[in-house]
Amino acid sequence: MKARNIALLAALIAVPVVASAAEDADLRTLRDEVARLRETYESRIDALEKRLAQAEAKAASAASVAAEAASATTSAMAAAPQPSAPVGTNAFNPNVSLILSGLYNNLSKDPNGYRITGFHLPNDHLSEITPQRGFGLAESELGISANVDQLFYGAMNFSIHPDDTVSAEEAFIQTTSLPQGLTLKAGRYFSGIGYLNEQHAHTWDFVDAPLAYQAFLGGQFNNDGLQMRWLVPTDTFVEIGAELGRGANYPGTGRNKNGSGASAIFAHMGGDVGASNSWRAGLSLLTTSPQDRQWDDMDAASAAVTNSFTGDSRLWIVDGVWKWAPNGNAYDTNFKLQGEYLRRRENGNLVYEVNAAGLDSSYAATQSGWYVQGIYQFAPYWRVGLRTERLDTGTVDYGRNNGNLLRPDYAPTRNALMLDYNPSEFSRIRLQIAQDKSRQDVTDNQIFLQYQMSLGAHGAHKY
Repeated sequence: MKARNIALLAALIAVPVVASAAEDADLRTLRDEVARLRETYESRIDALEKRLAQAEAKAASAASVAAEAASATTSAMAAAPQPSAPVGTNAFNPNVSLILSGLYNNLSKDPNGYRITGFHLPNDHLSEITPQRGFGLAESELGISANVDQLFYGAMNFSIHPDDTVSAEEAFIQTTSLPQGLTLKAGRYFSGIGYLNEQHAHTWDFVDAPLAYQAFLGGQFNNDGLQMRWLVPTDTFVEIGAELGRGANYPGTGRNKNGSGASAIFAHMGGDVGASNSWRAGLSLLTTSPQDRQWDDMDAASAAVTNSFTGDSRLWIVDGVWKWAPNGNAYDTNFKLQGEYLRRRENGNLVYEVNAAGLDSSYAATQSGWYVQGIYQFAPYWRVGLRTERLDTGTVDYGRNNGNLLRPDYAPTRNALMLDYNPSEFSRIRLQIAQDKSRQDVTDNQIFLQYQMSLGAHGAHKY
């Protein structure tokens, strides 16, 4: 009995000892496995680092060889005669764009015989700015543009007018690599004066041009000639430009003479204010020399007459634009405030023709006009805008014909409200409501419904 108890006690004491020995063996096994894994991964990392070093060395060697080859190729090309034009059928691949635009006009007054009271526009320009009732094609545009080579860029824009006529709005070449921020343009182009003049009609925020642009520029002024721009190397945007051209379009006329009939100078500057605001302001001067610029009129006796002006015309333009977008992100919401003031002074000779007789006298006139508009994008794709505008007939002196020709004391005005939907940068549908008082004693309530669709590659629009 005693021997059995002693054996049992010994067994109980041996159990922890055996368990402890077993645990020590397991720990040693785990430590050995961890050590083997560490050695394996370290060897793999070493191998990867060596392969990376070898790859970097090969890449550096290849870059050196490529640089040497490029240098040799450049030297060979400089020594060899160059072809006069790109080789291959795809070397010249111009951008082609088409702007389709249509209108429905509802006018409360008959547009026949439309005139801006107190302002003398030739008949052909009056027809361009006079709205017509019902459905019609708005000004549409076909454009072709491309880089010619490393020195020149070329572009041509055809305008398809509502009366089914087609004209070359722009057709010019432009330098691309002159030093010191200089750019030269030659051909037909929209003048850089003002803010709105250089923009194509499909980029306007309203259906029509402001009254001041219609009265003083016939809608827009384009010129055949030369233009130089200098982008001044400053932190603030500063651009200075000068133009010299034929000046065949209103307010000028075609002249059978050598030299120029129109010149222009302009300066624009702008910049950012914080992360959400930007601005641009400008001052421009357009000088033309019209010869026998004619317009139909009514004299003091209500007789139809034709007047003809020859002399000098100087138009000053002050423009300003302010844009806001939260933190520079204009996708959801943004706002643009835009305005221009135009003032024109003309001096020369006027022939007043009545009953086949011409009465010759002096002529001097100082007139002005302005517009202000705001455009607010209140949600993605949707914008609303308001424009108000006014003309001042100013002072007009017909010399000896003051008793024969009318000088109305009236200020033409117009106000317009627009709403447009832009599902993408290539399409727009616009509703515009306007009250037009550009004719004395006539109030024309107008409704316009417009679509604009852009097909093909079209360059970015200006600021």
